[in-house]
Amino acid sequence: MEKLILRSRRLVDAVNTDFIRNPGNQIKWDWRLTGILGARGAGKTTLFLQKLKSSFDRETSVYVTLDDIYFTENSLIDFIESFRSLGGKYFFLDEVHKYPGWARELKNAYDYFPDIYIFFTGSSAVEISRQEVDLSRRAIIYELPGLSFREYLKLKTGLDFPPVNLQTILEQHSAIASDLSAEFKPLLYFKEYLKQGYYPFFLEDENYYLHRLEKTVRLVIDTDLNFIEGYDPRNARKIYQLLYILATNVPFKPNVKKLSEKIGISRQTIVQYFHYLEKTRLIVSLVQTGKSISNLQKPDKIYLNNTNLAYALAPEHVNPGTLRETFFLNQLSTAHSLSLPAAGDFLLDDAYTFEIGGRGKTLRQLKDVKNGFLAVDDIEIGFQHKIPLWLFGFLY
Repeated sequence: MEKLILRSRRLVDAVNTDFIRNPGNQIKWDWRLTGILGARGAGKTTLFLQKLKSSFDRETSVYVTLDDIYFTENSLIDFIESFRSLGGKYFFLDEVHKYPGWARELKNAYDYFPDIYIFFTGSSAVEISRQEVDLSRRAIIYELPGLSFREYLKLKTGLDFPPVNLQTILEQHSAIASDLSAEFKPLLYFKEYLKQGYYPFFLEDENYYLHRLEKTVRLVIDTDLNFIEGYDPRNARKIYQLLYILATNVPFKPNVKKLSEKIGISRQTIVQYFHYLEKTRLIVSLVQTGKSISNLQKPDKIYLNNTNLAYALAPEHVNPGTLRETFFLNQLSTAHSLSLPAAGDFLLDDAYTFEIGGRGKTLRQLKDVKNGFLAVDDIEIGFQHKIPLWLFGFLY
C-alpha cells in the first residue's frame, strides 16, 4: 500500500492545474459517493488529480487506478480500510470498471465507513444500474464530455471566457459574438477544433493527434465494450466493420436489413451494436420527434459522436455539412434533448427548431415553423434568427 500512496503523491504533484475544466465545478465534491463517467480520452483522470491537488489534503487523500497490479492480489475494500486506519478520508478511484465486483465493494465501503468520501471514474459504457449491486440510490453520477470549443480556446490561446447558456445565446447572440470576435478569430480556431480539439490530448502532440484518436477508438472496441453486460468480445471485428460503414456514410439512415446482409449478422444484433457504440460515445442516435427509442429499436439517423472522429476514421469522406450538424448535436446534447423534426435538422428541447448550414442558408425551410433558428457556419456575427454555429461551442 505504501507504494500506491507514494505513486499517488507523485502524480498529484506533477499534474498541471493552470486549467481545470468547468464541468468539474458542477460536481458535488462533498457527496460521499460520486461517480464520473465519460468517453476514453475525455480527461477524467486529469480532473481527478487536479481536484485532489487543488482542494484536498494530501495526507488524507489518495488516488489509485484499479487496474494497478496491486489489486490482483489485494481487495479494494481492504485497501480502503487500511488507508482509513492511517487517517485516510478521501478516495479517488480511477477506472473502477476494470476491477471485478467493484460495485459491491464500493457499496460495502459506503455502508461500513460513513466517515469517508469516495470518488470514482468509469467508462461511459458502464451501466451503473445494471451492476450486481445498484449504486444509483447512493451515488451521484456525472458525465464528463470532451472539450467544448470554449474550453479548447482556453487551452489553445489562454483566453478565458465564461460559458453562455442557450437562452442567452438565442436572445443576445449578435452582441455576444461581436464582443468575442474582437478578442480572437473564431472561424480560424473553429476549423482547427473540428479536426483536432475535442479530446484534451491534443496538447501533447498535435501532429500525432488523429493517430492517437484512432488508437483510442480501437481500445474502446477491444477493451471498454467488454464491460457492457451481454457483449461478446468475439464480435469486435463486426463492430469495427459497422463503425466504418457509419463513419463513411454519416448522417446515416439505417437500413437494418441491408446492414445485416452486408455484415453477416442478424438485424436484432445490428440494433444492439448501435446501442454499444452509443454507450461508448462513438456515435449518437436520433429518432423522429414524438417517437420513443429503446435498445431494441433502430434509430432514424446516426451521427459520429464528434467531428474529430470523422477525420480519424474516414478522412476521405469528411463533408462540411455533416461536420456542422455533428458539431451542433455534440455540443447541445450534453445538456439538452434533440430529435428529428418534420421540418429542419433538429428539434431542441421540444421548443426550438434548428436548420444547420453554411453562409448562404436561409429560413425558407422554416418559414412556417414557430421558434425556428439557423445555426450558420462561416460567419462571425449573426442577425436575428441567424446565429453563428461556432457560438454554440460556448455552452459549457
